[in-house]
Amino acid sequence: MARGLNADGIPAQKGTHWTATTIRGMIKNEKYIGDVLFQKTYTTDFLTKKRVKNNGIVPQYYFEGCHDAIIPRELYMQVQEELVRKANLKTAKGGGKRIYSSKYALSSIVFCSECGDIYRRIRWNNRGKKSIVWRCASKLERKGSDCCSPTILEMDLQNKVLEAINQIMSDSSGFIEILENNIATVLGVTFDKDTDEIEARIVDLQAQIVKVANRSENYDKLVEEVFRLREEKQSMQEYNANRQGKRKRIAEMTAFLKEQTGEMTEYDDKLVRQLVERIDVIGEKMTVAFKLGLEVEI
Repeated sequence: MARGLNADGIPAQKGTHWTATTIRGMIKNEKYIGDVLFQKTYTTDFLTKKRVKNNGIVPQYYFEGCHDAIIPRELYMQVQEELVRKANLKTAKGGGKRIYSSKYALSSIVFCSECGDIYRRIRWNNRGKKSIVWRCASKLERKGSDCCSPTILEMDLQNKVLEAINQIMSDSSGFIEILENNIATVLGVTFDKDTDEIEARIVDLQAQIVKVANRSENYDKLVEEVFRLREEKQSMQEYNANRQGKRKRIAEMTAFLKEQTGEMTEYDDKLVRQLVERIDVIGEKMTVAFKLGLEVEI
């Protein structure tokens, strides 16, 4: 995103270049949904006005609806959930975190069922024959790895994913019925979690904090409870946003299947990004899991 903005000549704040850190700060900024978190930083020296990041040294206060939002809260919560998902990508056998890559549609969604690590795209020179393949990352990074997962030519991997998509399209009427039933019985709005009671409690506690502070009394316990309730509410909002996102994807998938008149003949990165959630390589087989709860074994 930063590279794209810089290439298009879009000015960044204070005339600087866009960076990944700037973008990450924006998409995690609660002000875009009308909320404010006070005391993200605090002053350490009132003479020099030096401010540092608040890592719990002084209390923070979170207030919702302080101003008009310019980003829908549901969309913001979907983004936060996706950030957490990508940050939690692990190496094999519970090792350190993987750096998420979005350069290719298959990056970070192809997994080795034997050791649990991701597959990585590499340029391979095998006995003078150059090709692009996907290999288990643990085999690439750890000498003597006992993982026996196969190396897959990129073209073969793409063709298998295309085959899985075409299987869904060949039985589109049956899958459409499954998708519509999912919306009706599993992802209905009536099953979303209600946050109104928590929100009312937070508003009441914030009013109590102001009164206690005016009396110069200790309000630490009230602040702790606000934090706990806010985390609980955000968790519920992310849950609801995830369900709303799934409902939207199912609606898009249903419309897509209804429009198709034949099989897809070419692999399409954009389509894979839209449809595929995860691919598990199991020996000579693979399971393609779609973002709609459907799985196809190839």
